[in-house]
Amino acid sequence: MAEITASAVKALRDRTDAPMMECKKALVEANGDLAKAEELLRIRLGNKASKASSRTAAEGVVAIYVAKDGRGGAIVEVNCETDFVAKNEDFLKFADALAELVAARSPVDIAALAALPLVGSTVEQARTALVGKIGENMSIRRFARIDAKGRVWQYVHNRKIGVLVDLVGGDEQLGRDLAMHIAASKPKGLSKEDVPPDLVEKERSIAAAKAAESGKPAEIVSKMVEGSVQKFLKEVTLLGQPFVRDPSGKQTVDMLLKSKGASVAAFVLYVVGEGIEKKSGDFAAEVMAQVSKAKDEDQPEKTT
Repeated sequence: MAEITASAVKALRDRTDAPMMECKKALVEANGDLAKAEELLRIRLGNKASKASSRTAAEGVVAIYVAKDGRGGAIVEVNCETDFVAKNEDFLKFADALAELVAARSPVDIAALAALPLVGSTVEQARTALVGKIGENMSIRRFARIDAKGRVWQYVHNRKIGVLVDLVGGDEQLGRDLAMHIAASKPKGLSKEDVPPDLVEKERSIAAAKAAESGKPAEIVSKMVEGSVQKFLKEVTLLGQPFVRDPSGKQTVDMLLKSKGASVAAFVLYVVGEGIEKKSGDFAAEVMAQVSKAKDEDQPEKTT
């Protein structure tokens, strides 16, 4: 039996917003497995327990470059250790330069990007030099590039959320509205076919476990499960989501696009630090340790 620590209970509560005792029970049942415990809470408590954390788990910025003619664009996430450095002018210039470089040179992966020339050196040499200058580690986490079938529109929120959307047809207002919608609603894919199968299966298993507890006949349970999965797919796909600027809440993005004679060919959404675990310590304990150390240093030396 794994030891269930107070920090583990707090971490699960932060991720689910479930009651403390429910978190502890779930962790005990899951033998300390945080992901499994979260799944158990979702089964018991419903979607309120799936409060997806919007807090970033690592610092950094998203940088975007879009060609003047809108026919292509690139997005890159660069991470650092503190929010202070994420606002550093040199760090921001480095991230912006990378986005433009990705758009121009289309590297196949991070290693290829690191080897590209940048201001008299390579990207990796520039990164290393910046680390030495600022005194904090930083890394290029990911990037994406779009060769537009229509026109690329963008939206960046506080350098922490970035969106590129390839809109075929429509106008500037629609392009900007869609980019902002994606940033706000965070879809997992364009349509049902684009949602990762493992994500769908996980949702199906959770729905099945919840439906089984209803005690209803098997054929009813099957319909309940399928209904839950379809509802989930509408919530996480761009075309199925209610358009955020529709006051009635009834118009989906798909309906909006059809009314404008437009379509979305592709989109990319980056949220800084998404999926990265940030190390956290016991701040109070650290403070007390420092106080204790200071007291010891202030004590006069004993003489014999």
